[in-house]
Amino acid sequence: MINILHTIDTTGPGGAESVFLQLIHGLDKERFRSFAAIPGKGWVYDRLVEGGLTPMFINASGSFSVRYLLQLIDIIRRHDIDIIQSHLFGSNVYCSLAGMICRRPVVSTFHGFVDAEKRDRFLKIKFSFINRGSKKIVFVSEQLRKHYLGMHGLNEGKAVTIHNGVDLAAYSRSGRGEIRKELGLGRDHVLIGSIGNIRPAKGYDHLLRAASLIAKHHPECRFVIAGQGSGALYEGLLRLKKELGLDDKVHFIGFRDNIHDILSDLDIFVLPSTSEGFSIVTLEAIASRVPVIVTKSGGPEEIVDNESGILVSPGNEQELADAIGKMIADKRMRIRVVRNAYDIVQKKFSLQSLVEKYEGLYCSVLSSGSLIQRYH
Repeated sequence: MINILHTIDTTGPGGAESVFLQLIHGLDKERFRSFAAIPGKGWVYDRLVEGGLTPMFINASGSFSVRYLLQLIDIIRRHDIDIIQSHLFGSNVYCSLAGMICRRPVVSTFHGFVDAEKRDRFLKIKFSFINRGSKKIVFVSEQLRKHYLGMHGLNEGKAVTIHNGVDLAAYSRSGRGEIRKELGLGRDHVLIGSIGNIRPAKGYDHLLRAASLIAKHHPECRFVIAGQGSGALYEGLLRLKKELGLDDKVHFIGFRDNIHDILSDLDIFVLPSTSEGFSIVTLEAIASRVPVIVTKSGGPEEIVDNESGILVSPGNEQELADAIGKMIADKRMRIRVVRNAYDIVQKKFSLQSLVEKYEGLYCSVLSSGSLIQRYH
């Protein structure tokens, strides 16, 4: 049995956290025993416990935490960890250091362009730790891989692209109409949705301005945005919604756990991001057979092409509004892009493919030593 420690420095929800959980729950239980180290309770913790795994808590504070590193080393030694799988920049740095100290192979995964804080004065040193301490460095899209290799000088020989995946069997178009009912909408309304926590890179301000353009020609359209929101950015979006006269057109509904139900109620899914490492929710929308409009913001271009959706320039509100209008008007196009997109996801972005690629990677980083012989 190969013991794997999975670490992440957030409590979720989000795309990176979803992959973290998919790996823990999806790996072959006869070959891999998973352990998890997370900062504390929250969405990730609840999902781990529901799946039968009680995680260990370790939390970093400040630019660098010696206490966190020592706790990590203790877990690795106490549980006889064979391989360390880390997610996101902070965990990648600490695990790379711990891996060097404990002489354990580390697989570091980057999920987005904003993983690394550019204002960190120790950024170069931290990337050097990852370069030295990681056996493999995984990126969730080819665009992301090129970005980090170019910007931060990571070792190209260690760099691997593994796209995120989705469990197609978990999604369907047999929605119960709960979101429409909650919002007081009928079938005559066109419901356009976005899903993702409210952060600057999600581009929701551009979506609001595009919605105001659409409302002039398509008064039947309504927009729903699902995701955690608080603070100045969220308050600013609410003010913008009011200024644009969209009070009855756009609905912020906060974080929801029933992504399946939301997607199954949509007529069109929109990803308005200005920067996106990949986009699991785009896969989920496609798996739900919803036509998608996405921005050319990084990873989405590796999922969607002009035959499987509509690609628009990030930040271009008129282009986004035109794409929505085109999707509304052309039923044949909607049917065609849904079919083509589903075929692509089925072939390239399945959950099974994701798990198998990571399993293969784990075996490859152990194959040069005696461990792999011990477990087969």
